[in-house]
Amino acid sequence: MGAVQKCFNKMYLNLHPPQVVRSEFLSGISKEQLREIDAEVGKHVSAKGYSDKVAYSLVKGLRMIADCVFYRRYLNRAIVLETVAAIPGMVGGMTRHFKSLRNMKDDKNIRALLAEAENERMHLITWMEVAKPLLIERLMVLALQGVFFNAYLLLYIASPRTAHRFVGYLEEEAIISYTEMIKELETGKIPNIPAPEIAKEYWNLPSNATLIEVALAVRADEATHRDTNHDLADLSNLE
Repeated sequence: MGAVQKCFNKMYLNLHPPQVVRSEFLSGISKEQLREIDAEVGKHVSAKGYSDKVAYSLVKGLRMIADCVFYRRYLNRAIVLETVAAIPGMVGGMTRHFKSLRNMKDDKNIRALLAEAENERMHLITWMEVAKPLLIERLMVLALQGVFFNAYLLLYIASPRTAHRFVGYLEEEAIISYTEMIKELETGKIPNIPAPEIAKEYWNLPSNATLIEVALAVRADEATHRDTNHDLADLSNLE
């Protein structure tokens, strides 16, 4: 990359930094304030109709596979989780963008979905900085991304309601996983190393922030995505 391109990229990022999804992270936040954020761990939307049950079954199936493959290796699990989680917002935003163009009507949900996609991408980049995955793990991420993108796109075209409910349930499981990770960090089973600089800049974390603060911030984000997608699934005019 040339010097001019690097200069442009730096200038662009200064003007358009990655967008956070919670107001708590718009300015500096202390460790105490992070712990006060209520992610409503254990919050669950009951599956009511056939669509909800399909979405819930899919998520539980994916959870079972993740438990078998990763067990308690939460950092590796987080990388794969965020690879999947970064796709629905982009797919939903893209699909609704084209629908908005066809109907020549505004859709205020597009921006929220694109913000969700960018936020999940920052989660992935952060955990990649921490875990330093091997080449085989990176290849697995690429393969999973290709498969899941196409599968979710087809699901969204067929039933946006089911797609958003699926993501809502996926985020419920993500919150459980991050809560377990936080416990492992607190007990020392996972080394509580300093937070990477990219995480401190993105979430406006303290200079002495550690992985516990990163996990707390990510869990708070996931709670926002959980509620957003369940709310979208409940919209009567979504289809």
